[in-house]
Amino acid sequence: MSHPIVHAEIRSSDPDATRAFFGDLFGWTYPTEGALPGYTFVETGVPGALYTAISPLQGDSDLVTFFVGVDDMAESIANTVRLGGRVVQEPVTVPGVAFALIADPQGHVVGLAQQL
Repeated sequence: MSHPIVHAEIRSSDPDATRAFFGDLFGWTYPTEGALPGYTFVETGVPGALYTAISPLQGDSDLVTFFVGVDDMAESIANTVRLGGRVVQEPVTVPGVAFALIADPQGHVVGLAQQL
């Protein structure tokens, strides 16, 4: 069973300013909106690049993270807790995917994503 990195995300208190900055810096565009208001996918201009998005906050603070693909969200969360980690954001379901945020015992936040 493999667990690839399937997505990266920037959660910003000012997503419009974040999009403008990275658009100017790297030439990124944002042609596709996601299932959450203010959530946009990044078009880097590189075919096959990692799916990346910029969104409003979905918690208390700005965050840059990546998401690891999992086959069983509940099992992955149970194993996180069993190994001394914690759940930062409980699983949320949007069309086609469930996602959550976890942290290792040192506090590093990583996302989990399960295709539905």
